[in-house]
Amino acid sequence: MEVEGPDFWALIDAASSIRDRYKGRVVTYSRKVFIPLTNLCRDSCGYCTFVRRPGQLGAHTMGEDEVLAVAKAGRLLGCKEALFSLGDKPELKYLSYRRWLQDKGFGSTLAYLRHMCALVFERTGLLPHANPGVMTEEDIAALRPYNASMGLMLENISYRLLRPGMPHHRCPDKVPRLRLATIEAAGRQQVAFTTGILIGIGETAQERVDSLLAIGEVHRRYGHIQEVIVQNFRAKPDIPMWNHPEPSLEEMLKTLAVARLLLQDMNIQAPPNLAPRDYRLYLHAGINDWGGISPLTQDFINPEAPWPQLRELREVCAQEGFQLRERLAIYPEYIRKPEFVSQNLWPRIKELVDESGLVKPEAEGPY
Repeated sequence: MEVEGPDFWALIDAASSIRDRYKGRVVTYSRKVFIPLTNLCRDSCGYCTFVRRPGQLGAHTMGEDEVLAVAKAGRLLGCKEALFSLGDKPELKYLSYRRWLQDKGFGSTLAYLRHMCALVFERTGLLPHANPGVMTEEDIAALRPYNASMGLMLENISYRLLRPGMPHHRCPDKVPRLRLATIEAAGRQQVAFTTGILIGIGETAQERVDSLLAIGEVHRRYGHIQEVIVQNFRAKPDIPMWNHPEPSLEEMLKTLAVARLLLQDMNIQAPPNLAPRDYRLYLHAGINDWGGISPLTQDFINPEAPWPQLRELREVCAQEGFQLRERLAIYPEYIRKPEFVSQNLWPRIKELVDESGLVKPEAEGPY
């Protein structure tokens, strides 16, 4: 993490070589719709522009018709994944929202989420991927039948980031042991799981490494972490960390390369929309996935950062010596393991993929 000069390029070359050994020159993405089910949350992260309070301009919880309208429009554009993103347990903080849920017949946000995942799959065939924050093992088991995969960013394992003045102060769901417990519970439930780290929020280089090592250790025990995201902090005018420096491109490339060296054959992802001029360089630092790309919906977590057009992404990959392929919300290696696939979703998954476990070329949407 501290290398410079020729050693920096040696690090990049080593990471690229390891990626080629395990993943070849195919880079994947998932064609998705982004469904921000509710932007209410009980946490107050210093870098978050997504969250609103009840009554605040922009506060919104999506109803059934709204969710289905987005999902159906995405299906017409060739999407296969419905990414549900939402705040963490807002009903524990806001009485008005808790009453709203009760009026709808739901005891919690996660119960409402489960209903929506089932509804979207049954009405549109999109494969849900839920990202609802910290969960118990019972929560995960309840969501599992209608989710191809689930996710929770570890972000960082450092407790120092919980202190006053740091980004996770007053964030009860950002306690590292609780987030690790959720990731471990997903392993026991045999759920293909997405996690990762957020860099540039005040952590040290050592804390980045410790966080990657923690993810690798959980995966060694359960074998369920289908992808590890390395995401760079982006400053925005409406967040407490509006003037916090963003990580440099060199920091991002070093972190990606170290992630590849530490995690070896795991799938490593970096979002291209957060480095629109430089993301092609990520390919040479060891990544093999771009994450979800939407032809319809914006990145509601980073609304200032539009997705690259899929035609552009394909061309960039080709220019750098890679082939772009579409995958589902569940990676091929987990499709091949029946214990990780919900039987409710199996017929739809089987319909969409070829023998490699990637989306059939004839089933891909337009570029």
